[in-house]
Amino acid sequence: MNADIAKNLIKELNQQFKDQSAADVLRFFIMNYKDRLGFSTSLGAEDQVITQIIAGIDPDVYIFTLDTGRMFPETYDLLDLTQQRYKVRIKAYFPDQKAVEKMVNSKGINLFYESVGNRKLCCQVRKIEPLIRALESVDFWISGLRREQSVTREDVSLIEWDELNNKIKINPLINWNSEDLWDYIRQNKIPYNPLHDQGFPSIGCQPCTRATEPGEDIRAGRWWWENPEMKECGLHKK
Repeated sequence: MNADIAKNLIKELNQQFKDQSAADVLRFFIMNYKDRLGFSTSLGAEDQVITQIIAGIDPDVYIFTLDTGRMFPETYDLLDLTQQRYKVRIKAYFPDQKAVEKMVNSKGINLFYESVGNRKLCCQVRKIEPLIRALESVDFWISGLRREQSVTREDVSLIEWDELNNKIKINPLINWNSEDLWDYIRQNKIPYNPLHDQGFPSIGCQPCTRATEPGEDIRAGRWWWENPEMKECGLHKK
């Protein structure tokens, strides 16, 4: 997609949808760009909400997830349950086998604890490269980002240009707070990862995620050994 054309469209769409609901935003893109649209779900609470909304509009929308090979068992169970509940197909993308073997054999199975560089390498192999493949056929990428989630996400817009992937990214829940999120989940009886009830507000790979303590930031349990400003895997950098 041409960046200049995309940025002009983004400006118009942000103005058009600034006071619209998440469902209105998703309905517009599904109705107008379905063949060029993809939704990446990590099976987190936000993504479960988006899946429920999408399924109510068009369950044939392209939905995918990145299976890093280090996920919690509860995440896999939720993946199966979600597909059955909403009659959607969630396509799984896996990291390249040879790249994983090379990384683990040279740096160790838990290399990410050793340095930020090692952690970013692991994310590159297990998440970013599969994401690039998953997005090959789309121009519009739906994600579950919320500004409240992290200091690294405070300047994220409803609709924005993703420089790394040359895609228009749609963040329909960007202005939702935690109360909005969980009220919607309860009211609509949306299935969610039981780890959320055990102190895990954000759930990623098992060795890189822990429960948070009362008063801690929502993302404090992700890569907890790093500074808050570093806590992105690279999927959502502008």
